[in-house]
Amino acid sequence: MSAEKSTETQEKESVWEGFKAFLMRGNVIDLAVAVVIGAAFTSVVNSVVKGLINPIVGAFGTKDLEKYRSCFEAPCETNAAGEVVKGIPIMWGSMLSAVLTFLITAAVVYFLMVLPMSRYLARKAAREQQAEEEQAETEAEEITLLREIRDELVARREGGPST
Repeated sequence: MSAEKSTETQEKESVWEGFKAFLMRGNVIDLAVAVVIGAAFTSVVNSVVKGLINPIVGAFGTKDLEKYRSCFEAPCETNAAGEVVKGIPIMWGSMLSAVLTFLITAAVVYFLMVLPMSRYLARKAAREQQAEEEQAETEAEEITLLREIRDELVARREGGPST
């Protein structure tokens, strides 16, 4: 019975250790930070859509894109609260609003995060490549110098003329 408890304790400890190792990986922490930043960023994008995009669209119609709709089964009738009581509405305004929100989010993420990061990484890779090339060139020069020294030492040892 004690061996059985010991095995269970070891399994629990190994599961706990595995869980701690999982949580302490850098990518889990990065993902958690990304989720928090994404949630905060969502409110910024929503405010841009509601405060900027919707009024621009409102210049051509209603200020609220959610109110744009067509009736699939005519006529659509609404009550005082704006709920459809008769007909089948197609809420294309809310879909348009969601697509605009997505496009704005994607554009901001690309232009403010992805593009600068990719440019930074490209410059970093170019610097690393240049450093590697310089190091390889230096090593080649050192090898040539070492060969010359070796040849000179061999020539002296053999008693031959030195260059």
